[in-house]
Amino acid sequence: MSASPRIRARSLSSAVAAFASAALLGGLLALSPSPTAAAAGAGTGAAAAPPGSPVAANGQLSVCGTKLCNSRGKAVQLRGMSTHGTQWYAHCVTDGSLDALARDWGGDVLRVSTYVQEGGYETDPRRFTDLVHRIVEEATERGLYVIVDWHMLSPGDPHHNLARARTFFTEVAGRHRDKPNVLYEIANEPNGVGWTRIRDYAEQIIPVVRAQDPDGVVLVGTRAWSSLGVSDGADEREIVNAPVRASNIMYTFHFYAASHRDAYLRTLSRAADRLPLFVTEFGTQDYAGEGPNDFAMTQRYLDLMAEKKIGWVNWNFSDDHRSGAVFRPGTCAANTGWTGTSVLKEAGVWIRERMRTPDDF
Repeated sequence: MSASPRIRARSLSSAVAAFASAALLGGLLALSPSPTAAAAGAGTGAAAAPPGSPVAANGQLSVCGTKLCNSRGKAVQLRGMSTHGTQWYAHCVTDGSLDALARDWGGDVLRVSTYVQEGGYETDPRRFTDLVHRIVEEATERGLYVIVDWHMLSPGDPHHNLARARTFFTEVAGRHRDKPNVLYEIANEPNGVGWTRIRDYAEQIIPVVRAQDPDGVVLVGTRAWSSLGVSDGADEREIVNAPVRASNIMYTFHFYAASHRDAYLRTLSRAADRLPLFVTEFGTQDYAGEGPNDFAMTQRYLDLMAEKKIGWVNWNFSDDHRSGAVFRPGTCAANTGWTGTSVLKEAGVWIRERMRTPDDF
């Protein structure tokens, strides 16, 4: 494995300090600004991250070559969890569950999935934007990195939500621009359209983010459900030959190990040598996040990502009935006993163990 450091360096004393810092900050941070102030790009300031946390250890991230690097220019690999759609499972993102992710699981990053359709953002933009603000603040208190995920899925053409995306990212990037821990995923899984169409969308939305947060890393979805085009019979060459004309960006790749086999794995391996990549969603099951777990195939992916310092986020941090949700049904409503493995499904136990272990597992 690469000798580059993992981004976590925790001890009992740092965990105690982190808890104290989080408790203090929890009473001080506002949940959301007025829409006018946010749209104008009024940031809330950057509080110091808890000692020993990923953000304290690494600070502002940036893209250097094909890697994600910390403030000292060293390649890092973020590993963490994605929420399920916040229109359904916001109650799974609590003080207790985030404490577990940051301290018991040893996670580095939380992906906040704001569905645009399916009862999400388009039904109540104010509510869902405020929900993003709240979760970003809570993750920040714990020293976690945050991926703000614009979870467009159907329709698959990101231009369908272009105006909404401009409004959303103007406010979110304006609110959190002074934080070193926020990354912006501007289109979850483009599908049904070609790379040129996706690239055009990215080149319109990236300046919206940059106008508010010049330093934030932007994550760009790829063709065919963020498969680098493999699910449409293409591959990474279309991006290599016609990349997005912007800096400090990464391209996303999604896989579900029981469905996406060697052709996907080989594409990820090749592409990582040419493009900066982040796996912002994966599962150990089939492409719907259902069915039996294929841990052997998933481990092959994890080994490759550790070797090439590709960050990853597992789907998903909820108690949905599907096998891809890490918590047992009823866990989120109970809102207690988040630590350990008793509340976890089989996939949750497996992912937690990999997250707790250095990347030479």
